[in-house]
Amino acid sequence: MHCADTPTPAPPQRGWLALLCTSRLLQGMIVTAYSGVLPFMMADWQMTAAQAGSIQSAWHVGYMSSLFAVGLLADRYGPHRIFVVGGAIGAVAALAFALFAHDHRSALLLYGLAGLCAGASYTPGLQLLSLNAGPAVRGRAMGLFLGAASMGYALSLAVVAGFSVVAHWRLGLLVAAGCTVAGVLLSVLALRRMQPPVSPAVGAPREGVLQALNATVRDRPAMAGNWAYTFHCWELMALWAWLPAYLMASSRGGASAWPAAGIALAAFAHLVSVFGSVVGGAASDRLGRARVMMIATLASLSLSFTFGWMWTWPLWALAAMAALYNLLAIADSSVYSTALADVVAPHRLGVAFSVRSVMGFGAGALSPWVFGLALDWGQAQFGFGSTYAWVAAWSSVGLGALLGPWMIVRFARLSAAVPHRPDSPASRRTDRFAGRGAGR
Repeated sequence: MHCADTPTPAPPQRGWLALLCTSRLLQGMIVTAYSGVLPFMMADWQMTAAQAGSIQSAWHVGYMSSLFAVGLLADRYGPHRIFVVGGAIGAVAALAFALFAHDHRSALLLYGLAGLCAGASYTPGLQLLSLNAGPAVRGRAMGLFLGAASMGYALSLAVVAGFSVVAHWRLGLLVAAGCTVAGVLLSVLALRRMQPPVSPAVGAPREGVLQALNATVRDRPAMAGNWAYTFHCWELMALWAWLPAYLMASSRGGASAWPAAGIALAAFAHLVSVFGSVVGGAASDRLGRARVMMIATLASLSLSFTFGWMWTWPLWALAAMAALYNLLAIADSSVYSTALADVVAPHRLGVAFSVRSVMGFGAGALSPWVFGLALDWGQAQFGFGSTYAWVAAWSSVGLGALLGPWMIVRFARLSAAVPHRPDSPASRRTDRFAGRGAGR
């Protein structure tokens, strides 16, 4: 229930979601910009593969840190303010990387800084969606938001690589950084169409950061959902990191094939992610959060354990299965965000997203490395071109995500036993996997 002296917010104006998603698309273009210029940077700066990979790792470390920080700040100062101010800082950092990176060390520092400033367009954006999208369409809205990011990743790879081929890779980076600036400007327009921030009711208690963190960690339904998301990220991040290399190796393409084939395949994977995010989010509005999470997780897990065996398939068939794998792996991504928003009080939703982000992206940073270890072991045991080497690598993806279904069941049962947010529909409590439903 809302307090009597809490003003009822005005409904959002039409067009707010389209503007927010477009803003996220443009601000997301810096995320994969480095991947698009990596082969050109390696050649110009004579970097080793380890040095080139460390630049991407710096981004992930910075981004994970920023997701945690902006969630805490958004709870304290409001997601509206953090979304714009943080986005502006992120745009400046992206421009600095595009303009001033000139060797491995400078790129490592500047791209890491860009990652450290990039989280404001994600976690506060999820909070804004939760506040403005009604419960009946919240899953679809989350899916569109995350799908827009995937579209930005794909567009960035195509644009950056295109400019790198016809002109110079730095021009491609500048275009991507310029898009982040445009995204921040659009975010201002989006906020004007959203519900204005509501001040807390007079006398309402304010939770400190440590209190909110403690409450989140002790929130059993929220943490079960966060653990399910963590296993989901283990699978998804390994897939995104290694799918282009797997397809190129299957086609017997050499290292020279990377600038054309590798970037095209990575862009294709992100394009498929757009449809997976939207379809999964919309389905969760109709079928229930846990049900969609379970269906997508079981389907993608089955492919994790079988994908390596497809090594000798014709490339067209393998690419088709790769598209299906990517769609299933991303289909429930937005659902985890929506499910968390359903069960966590709005005043500490930012903290809950922060905890979830550290858990999920921490696992996602680790799983590609474990995949590589498994691949190295398999190649040493069975030979470089052996199917069994890839079976071992892809099986590590499935094994790391194997506890996901159990956590989904646990989330459904725990969330059914506690009151939900006032604006969360009662159907969330009667999900099939909760073990209790209408008429039981």
